[in-house]
Amino acid sequence: MLSFLNALPGAMSQGLIWGIMAIGVYITYKILDIADLTVDGSFCTGGAVFVMLFSGGANVWAAMLAALLAGMLAGLVTGLLNTQCGIPAILAGILTQLGLYSVNMAVMDFKASVAINVTQADTLEKLLVSLRFVQGAIRGDFPLWRHPILVVGLFTAGLIALLYGFFGTELGCALRATGSNGSMARAQGIDTDFCKVLGLMISNGLVALSGALLCQYNGANEINVGRGAIVIGLAAVIIGQVLFSKLFHNFALKLLAVAIGAILYYIVIQAVLAVGLNPNYLKLLSALVVAVFLSLPYWKGKYFHAKVKTGGASHA
Repeated sequence: MLSFLNALPGAMSQGLIWGIMAIGVYITYKILDIADLTVDGSFCTGGAVFVMLFSGGANVWAAMLAALLAGMLAGLVTGLLNTQCGIPAILAGILTQLGLYSVNMAVMDFKASVAINVTQADTLEKLLVSLRFVQGAIRGDFPLWRHPILVVGLFTAGLIALLYGFFGTELGCALRATGSNGSMARAQGIDTDFCKVLGLMISNGLVALSGALLCQYNGANEINVGRGAIVIGLAAVIIGQVLFSKLFHNFALKLLAVAIGAILYYIVIQAVLAVGLNPNYLKLLSALVVAVFLSLPYWKGKYFHAKVKTGGASHA
């Protein structure tokens, strides 16, 4: 129990970082109604671009912006494959994800892992988040405001505010209309192909930004860091939807629910690890968590809702 409590701040920090990725997944999965598998590649792309630029002396904000743009470029490729080449969205995402493996290796100078030298105080001070800040801020080695929960929490709140503002504009409403009813959106004169491409770009830009933050947090980026990212993103989306759909109706609150879902997911993972689960079974556990939460609405409708009574007296 003590080990779980000690690991809880780290689990919440990671959950917040992955929550940004989950918000990106929410945009494609819930708003555009597209199953986009690009995220498994674009997540690593964000980390790869960041680690190479930052290690080369670039400013942390410039490196994160470059990571965001690289992710948007990946989303652009998937969008064009879908809208201009007629390839189904799920296959377009798989193709882009497959190609990104080689791209990410090239960006990382064909190394499977590239680390940030966080042992140097000057380098560590330039980072926004780091695993070293988790316990260090509590012990007083670093200012309390540098704790990843506070930093990423504010970062997430800012992103939610920006997205809330964007999806309230005419263009943002066009994106939502495209996912809700593409035929009706086209009848209203909306360029649905453009909206799909733009939505995929925004989504994968956020995913890559999350990858850049996780790279900072871990102090390194690995070529397989994004493998299974879509499962974690879906888990966060579904957990947030199942637990908070009755409470959160505002769009901004729905995005917040996704971030909370990611935090809860990592808390559950940490709790299971604390009781001694072999870490090699984490992927299986993730798949089971997603399957259970995806099944809950079906089970609820089939087994827990009162059956409609039939029969009774008929009246002319």
